[in-house]
Amino acid sequence: MITTIITFIIVFSILVIFHEFGHYYFAKKAGILVREFAIGFGPKIFSYRRGETTFTIRILPVGGYVRMAGYEEETEIKPGTPIGLIVNDNNEVTLINNYKKKQLLDAVPMEISAIDLEKDLFVEGYLAGDETNLVRYPVLRDAMIIEEDGTEVQIAPLDVQFQSASLPKRMMTNFAGPMNNIILAVVAFIVLAFMQGGVVSQENILGTVVPDSPAAEAGLKDGDRIVQIDDEKITSWTEMVEIVRVNPDKELLFHIESADGTEKTVPLTPAANETADGTEIGQIGVENSLNTSFWAKIGFGFTQTWFLMTQLFTVLGSMFTKGFSIDMFGGPVAIYATTETVVRTGLIGIVNWLAVLSVNLGIVNLLPIPGLDGGKLILNIVEGVRGKPLSEEKEGIITLVGIALLLLLMVLVTWNDIQTYFFN
Repeated sequence: MITTIITFIIVFSILVIFHEFGHYYFAKKAGILVREFAIGFGPKIFSYRRGETTFTIRILPVGGYVRMAGYEEETEIKPGTPIGLIVNDNNEVTLINNYKKKQLLDAVPMEISAIDLEKDLFVEGYLAGDETNLVRYPVLRDAMIIEEDGTEVQIAPLDVQFQSASLPKRMMTNFAGPMNNIILAVVAFIVLAFMQGGVVSQENILGTVVPDSPAAEAGLKDGDRIVQIDDEKITSWTEMVEIVRVNPDKELLFHIESADGTEKTVPLTPAANETADGTEIGQIGVENSLNTSFWAKIGFGFTQTWFLMTQLFTVLGSMFTKGFSIDMFGGPVAIYATTETVVRTGLIGIVNWLAVLSVNLGIVNLLPIPGLDGGKLILNIVEGVRGKPLSEEKEGIITLVGIALLLLLMVLVTWNDIQTYFFN
C-alpha cells in the first residue's frame, strides 16, 4: 500500500507540475505576474521564492494551481485591517505583513484606512491605532505581502495583471496547460518505447513463437510472415488476430512466407481459451515483432498519443449519441485503484499509466466547461467576437456555475468509484 500511495503522489504531482508549468511559462512570456506556483491544496507546508514567484507545496497532493495576478483574485487587504509595514530609508513600503501569527520586530504597526496596490501604489492608515496620526506611505512596485496564511507573494500593479495582456497571449496562457499534458504524454511514450527496446509492430510478421503452442507444433518460426489464412489475404497483425480469435478449435490453413523467401501452407488449429466473461476465443501462441529503429521509437510517442486522443474523443462523443453515464468518468479513487494494479507491472507500466493519464487530463481540461481551461478559452473567443470581455459580474457567475457543476460531478464520480472498487 505504501508503494502505491507514493507512486500515486509522484504520478499525480508530475501531471500537475507539467500542466501548471505550461500556464506559468506562457504567463511569464506574456508579461503576467505569476504570484504563486502551488503543488497541492490546503495549508502551506513549504515555500521557496525565486524571482517574482513563490513556489509552494501544500498538504493535499491532489492537484495544484498557478496564481496569476488579477486572475480570479479577491481584494487582499481591506480598510480597518491591522497590518505591519517594513519601510526603507526613503519611507517606501517594501513589505506588508497581514499574517497575524507572525509579528515582525522592525515593522511599523498600522490600521488601514485606504490602500491601493494596483494603480497609485500607496497605503494609508493610523499608526499604532492612533486615529489622530494618519500616515500615507508609497509602496514599491516589487513590494511583498505576507498573506493571512503566511504565504509571501509580490504585489500586482495593473500592468502586470492577467487582463492587461493581449487576447492572443491570454488564450495561449490558458491553452498551455493542456498542451503541456499532451507534450508530456508524447515524451512518456517515447521513453516507454526505449525502455521496451522497440515498438510493437502491426505488420503480419511473427515476433516470437511460444514453445509448445499450436503455432510451434505447426512449424511456424520467428520472422515468418502470414500472407493468407484460408481464403483471406492478411496484411496486418490485427487481421490475423481477429481471424484466429473467432475460430477456436477450428482448423485453418496458414499460408506462410519464411524469412528466407520460401513459402508453405500449413494446417493450424487455434486453441480455445475462455475469457473472464465466459467467451471462448482462439489463440495460437505468437507475439508481435518489435521495430527497434530509433525513429520508430520516436514516432511511437506521437502515434500512441494521437491514438489515445482519438479514443477519448470517441468516448466523449458517445455521450451525445448514446447518452451520459457516470461510469464514463473516473476520479482520484479510480486513479488510485488502477495505480495499485499498475505498480505490480513495474516501471514500464507506471510510465505507460503516466502517459495515459496525461492525455486524459489534457483533453478533459479542454472541454468547454466554465472553470476548466476549455471554458476559459470559450470566454476568450467570446471576447474576441464581441470586441470586449464580458463584465466581471457575468464572467464570475458563469465561472461559479461551472465550478459548482464540476464539484457535483466530482462528488458523483468519487462516490461511484468508491462503490465500484470497495463495495462491488
